[in-house]
Amino acid sequence: MGSLEQCCRSKWLCSSYAASPECCRKAELRVFYAMHRRYRTGDYETWKYIAPIQKAAWLHKVFEYGTWGGEIRKEFEPKTGDIVAQAHWCSSGFANTDLDLQFKKHGIHHLIVMGLIAHRCVEATVRYAAELGYEVIMVKDATADYSDEEMHVALDVNIPNYASAIVTTDQVVNSISSM
Repeated sequence: MGSLEQCCRSKWLCSSYAASPECCRKAELRVFYAMHRRYRTGDYETWKYIAPIQKAAWLHKVFEYGTWGGEIRKEFEPKTGDIVAQAHWCSSGFANTDLDLQFKKHGIHHLIVMGLIAHRCVEATVRYAAELGYEVIMVKDATADYSDEEMHVALDVNIPNYASAIVTTDQVVNSISSM
């Protein structure tokens, strides 16, 4: 398994990920952020129960505040008008956050999903969205994972059971641009 940084840099994620939100903004579509909690010392030390995935985040300081993985790159930062939901602590962008409320309050029913990590947070968020009745489109070249095998399982095996389409960034940009 590679590092998150190696994974992201090796899959052209940056240009693909940046293209879709900017295209949405130009079309006056809302951009939402469902980010993982950025690790800080003291986050987990007093918890009575900690899930294995959270224990791993604690041990490896995944998305640690102030580090490469814990800060949003400048080109991906939320812009004026974007909605930033409360950070999630485990996998789904919906669980214990205000993401569903934000979508409902803004009249959103169709989601275009991209991000990190395909077989964990992205997949859990897509599953939860489908269970809540959202129509989900997954952008396959604007997501990343630690390995090609994990990407394959997420994008080719699991997510197709929940997303109505799995598309490329170019397909999203072309579709939105023609609106």
